[in-house]
Amino acid sequence: MNKKGTFSRGLLNAPYVIWSLIFILVPLVFVVYYSFFDLESGRFTTEYIKIFFTKPMYVKAFGISLLYSLIATAISLVIAYPFAYFLSRKKPASQSVQMILIMLPMWMNMLVRTYSWTTILEGNGLINNLLELVGIGPVTMLGTGGAVVLGMVYNYLPYMILPIYTGMSKIGQPLLEAAEDLGCNGFQKLKRVIMPLSLSGVISGIIMVFVPSISTFYISQKMSNGKVVLIGDLIEQQIKEFWAAGGLNRGAAMSFVLMLIILLCTFVMNRFTDDDEGGMII
Repeated sequence: MNKKGTFSRGLLNAPYVIWSLIFILVPLVFVVYYSFFDLESGRFTTEYIKIFFTKPMYVKAFGISLLYSLIATAISLVIAYPFAYFLSRKKPASQSVQMILIMLPMWMNMLVRTYSWTTILEGNGLINNLLELVGIGPVTMLGTGGAVVLGMVYNYLPYMILPIYTGMSKIGQPLLEAAEDLGCNGFQKLKRVIMPLSLSGVISGIIMVFVPSISTFYISQKMSNGKVVLIGDLIEQQIKEFWAAGGLNRGAAMSFVLMLIILLCTFVMNRFTDDDEGGMII
């Protein structure tokens, strides 16, 4: 009976294992290979990895990507934390409706969502038209770093709200009432009860926003009209435009280094979470 159960579980897991091998492991193997082996000669080299750290254009792009992703993550956290708390305190029916509203934009393609913001922020867009009515506009918004950060926050904010809301919803009202009975005021409840119990959700949300933000490329292209160049833009450019001239190797090397940096940040962040609370990502 044990052997049959093990065999059945193996059959059920087989599609997921095959999927992981084909769409996760195999691409990673190719990324690592082209990071260290020249496309034309096939010889081993670390030159493409060194470019990431020595070429000013790549260093600058990575610095901007890191800065913007940190800003977007911080803004998302400031917005999501109180929102998730008040949402978790509402009645179940109200929570369901608001969760649908949060997820509704995610049902549309990210390209459509981002392109929609370009029409809102352009010179004759909705915001500038409203500003002109009060004698302020027009204001240049597209083509700036602020527009890129706005695109990141808008696209990835739900990824911050959901894990924090999940953690907040586990904090029962009796626990908060017990804290009040023990003499805790509002700030002390936040510091001693709510924040520690929601920390795993916060860490998960930070990772889920930071990782796609630092590696994005379409958002920067559309929201800045190509004026803000992120590391993701350079990776795409190298692979699309300079494939045969070492572009594939440079793009793979940049992707590999970026992946290592993201894994390191994720590992460090996971050290601050409790595994049992669902905060772990990897």
